[in-house]
Amino acid sequence: MSRILLLGAGRSASSLITYLLQHAPTEGWQLTVADVNPAHLLPMLAAHSAYARAVPFDIQQPERLDELVLAADIVISMLPALFHGPVARACVRHGRHLVTASYVSDEIRGLDAEARAAGVLILMECGLDPGLDHMSAMQALGHIRARGGRLTSFKSYCGGLMAPDSEGDNPWRYKFTWNPRNVVLAGQSTAKYLENGHPRFIPYQQLFGRLATLEVPGYGQFEGYANRDSLSYRAPYGLDNIPTILRGTLRRPGYCAAWQALVRLGLTDDSVQLGNAADMTWAQLIEAYLPVADAETSLPLRFAAYLGLAADGPEMQRLHWLGLFTDTPVGQPDATPAQLLEHLLTEKWALQSGDHDMIVMQHLFDFELDGQWRQRTSSLVVLGDDATHTAMAKTVGLPVAMAVRRLARGQVAQRGVVIPTQADLYEPILAELAADYRIVFVEQEQPLQ
Repeated sequence: MSRILLLGAGRSASSLITYLLQHAPTEGWQLTVADVNPAHLLPMLAAHSAYARAVPFDIQQPERLDELVLAADIVISMLPALFHGPVARACVRHGRHLVTASYVSDEIRGLDAEARAAGVLILMECGLDPGLDHMSAMQALGHIRARGGRLTSFKSYCGGLMAPDSEGDNPWRYKFTWNPRNVVLAGQSTAKYLENGHPRFIPYQQLFGRLATLEVPGYGQFEGYANRDSLSYRAPYGLDNIPTILRGTLRRPGYCAAWQALVRLGLTDDSVQLGNAADMTWAQLIEAYLPVADAETSLPLRFAAYLGLAADGPEMQRLHWLGLFTDTPVGQPDATPAQLLEHLLTEKWALQSGDHDMIVMQHLFDFELDGQWRQRTSSLVVLGDDATHTAMAKTVGLPVAMAVRRLARGQVAQRGVVIPTQADLYEPILAELAADYRIVFVEQEQPLQ
C-alpha cells in the first residue's frame, strides 16, 4: 500500500484528483488531500471514503506539514511555487518522495545532494509548461538525433487559451484558466534567448512588442513572445552548442499589442501601493496616469494620444471592452496597479460554466540531415470539457499523476532533484496520455524554406 498526500486542490488539480481516485482501489493507494478549505472536496471524495479523505491544511503551520508528510510515502505539491521549499525540505527530512509541476528553484536545486543521500526523488517540472514541453521536445529530439540530424534551431511555444467556440465576443480571445496573478505579472524579467549564435535580451517594457507568428493546423494563427530564460534549457536538452534556442508563450493575434499598452501605462506594476480608495473609478485611475491636458478632450482620446494608439484601433477596442474608461469602482483600497488590474480581469476574464479552454503547444526544430535542411513541427491542441475539467487541469495534472503512479510502483529509479528529460521517465507518460486521453502531438516535417 502507498500513502499519497496531495497538498493543494486548486483549479489545476481536478484531473489529478480524478486520476488518483480512479486508480487508488486497484493500485492500493490511500489518498489524503490537504487544502486550506477542504469543504469543496467532500462531494468528490464521498464515494471513495474507503481510500480517500480530505483534511484542512495551512502551509503556515510547519508542525502540521511535518505531521502530514511523515504519514505519507509520496507527496504531491500543487501549492503556489513559493511554498515548495518548505515542502521539499520536509520531504527530505522525513525520507518522502515529492512530485510537483513547478519550476526548479535555486532553493530546491540546493537540496539535490541531501535528497540523494536520503534516497528521495524530488521530481519537478512534471506538468504542462514546464513538463509536457520537456517530454515531447526530448522525444522529438531523440527521433531527429537517431536519424543523424544536426540541430541548428529549437523554438518552443505554449499557451493556455480559449477554444474557438468559447471566445464569444471577447476581443482578447482569452480567459483565466490558471493563477490570474501570474498572468498579470508575466514576463516581468528580461527574456533571454539565443538567435544564430548571438544572445538576445528583451526587457519587460518591450516584451509584448517583439512577437513571432505561428500557424497551428486546424486552429489558425497565434502570436508568441519570449518567455523567461531560454538559455538555461540548453544543458538539460543536450543543446549546449545550438545556435538558436527560444521558449515562448502563445496568445491570439492582437492580445499582446493591447497588453503592451497596459504595461506602458504602468497598470502591471506590483511594486507600489497607490493609497487609492476602493470607490475610485477606473476612469479616475486612468486619468491619474495621464499628463494634465485639455479637459474638453475625452479620456479615451487622450489615452490613445499619450500611448500613440489609433483612437478607433483594435488596441483601444480591447481596452474599452475591459471598462478602463468607465465609472466602475476599482474595488480595492490602497492596492498596487497590478492588484487592481487583476481584480478587474478576474471578473472580465472569468470562465463560465459552459466554457471550453484550450491548450496549444508547438515545437519547431530546424536541422541538417544528409546535406539537406529540414524543419520538424510538433503541435499539440487539447480542449477542456468544462470550466472544472479544463484542458489546463488535464495537461498539468495528468503527467503529475502518471509520474506518481510509476513512482508508487517502484518503476522510477532516479533520486535527487530531477526533471522529466530522461526517456524512462517521459516515454511511459507520453504513451499513456496518447492511449488513454488522446493527448497526442501531431508531427510534420518538410524541407526548410
